[in-house]
Amino acid sequence: MTETRYYAGLGDFLNRGKDALARGPVALVFAEDEVELDTTLRHHQQLGFKSVVCFMPDSFGLPADLLRSVHRVRHDMAPDGALERAVNAVIGAAEGQWLYYCFNAEYLFYPFCETRTIGEMLGFHGEERRDAMLSFVIDLYAGDLGKYPDAVSLETACIDKTGYYALARPDPAMNNHPRERQLDFFGGLRWRFEEHIPAPRRKIDRVALFRAQPGIALRDDHTFTDEEYNTYACPWHNNLTAAIASFRTAKALKRNPGSTFDIDTFRWHNTIPFEWHSRQLLDLGLMEPGQWF
Repeated sequence: MTETRYYAGLGDFLNRGKDALARGPVALVFAEDEVELDTTLRHHQQLGFKSVVCFMPDSFGLPADLLRSVHRVRHDMAPDGALERAVNAVIGAAEGQWLYYCFNAEYLFYPFCETRTIGEMLGFHGEERRDAMLSFVIDLYAGDLGKYPDAVSLETACIDKTGYYALARPDPAMNNHPRERQLDFFGGLRWRFEEHIPAPRRKIDRVALFRAQPGIALRDDHTFTDEEYNTYACPWHNNLTAAIASFRTAKALKRNPGSTFDIDTFRWHNTIPFEWHSRQLLDLGLMEPGQWF
């Protein structure tokens, strides 16, 4: 590999890539395959992340412009815990910076993201004494699986307009009493095709935006060891939340031999076209503007 922003592994990145973590916010993109990897990286660059870091095998390709602008780290996503190990290692090297993580074929949206940068939004969120932001993974899927058998199509992407709900999150340390300002959220394809989804993977909430601080660690259920990071709002008023429009579940359901033959279409009576605009997600109640104007 000859590109100047290539790192031979996580250790090499943490040793030589300190400049990428010197200014936030920083986007960490984890490539499970090559599907829409380039559009994922460009989308997050356009939101205004100071650095975009892609964790991916050497066998995956990138266009020339992304080779020059993205920090590429050799990383194998196959082993269990590969995501958490990488995120937690970066947390230790980026104290005080805002970090974001996602997979390929996932696209972050926040209220008014078309006209306001990610840095402006997180600056406001930090002024509200928040160090993390809850996001909801909203499933995208191709409207015609005959034409797009991998369920991925940017041009014909669809979402569910209803079918989302929340349940109290029990605290095992408190006799399963509900945790304060925490909920488990469900919906989308993980709800409609739950027979193909392991129970621990059915939630759609993810603390994807957070400030790196000593002593915090990401767990395998997309929550953090600091319980305040897992809250949807502060005690005083509603706070901003974000949405991650994601083909990941649709892609997996069509790739898995145990589910692909049971699914001829993802469409149902509550399917609508995805407009690729934050206003649609706000109107559907899939993210919260809080006091952000």
